[in-house]
Amino acid sequence: MKAVFDRLEEGKYAVLLVEDHHKEFVLNKDDLPKGSKPNDWFEVTIEGDQVTSIKQDPEAAAAQEKKVKDKRNQLKKRSKGSRFKRK
Repeated sequence: MKAVFDRLEEGKYAVLLVEDHHKEFVLNKDDLPKGSKPNDWFEVTIEGDQVTSIKQDPEAAAAQEKKVKDKRNQLKKRSKGSRFKRK
C-alpha cells in the first residue's frame, strides 16, 4: 500500500501517512531508505500496527507532483486578477 513521508518530528522521527488505513505511523528516520525527505512516497507493508517493509515509489511521487502542478495551473487560469487596486 502507499504511504507518504509527511514530516520529521524532533529531528529523528519520520511520520508516514498511509492511505488505505487513514492512519499515521511513526518510524525512526534511520529506518527509511537513504535520501528520503518529506513528501516522498513509499510502498509499504503493514502487519498489525507495524510497518514491516518500506521502499521508495518514485512513480507515485511524480504522479502526485503532476497532479498538484495541474491543479495550480487550473487555478491560475481561472483567476481574473486582484480586486484590489495598486497605488
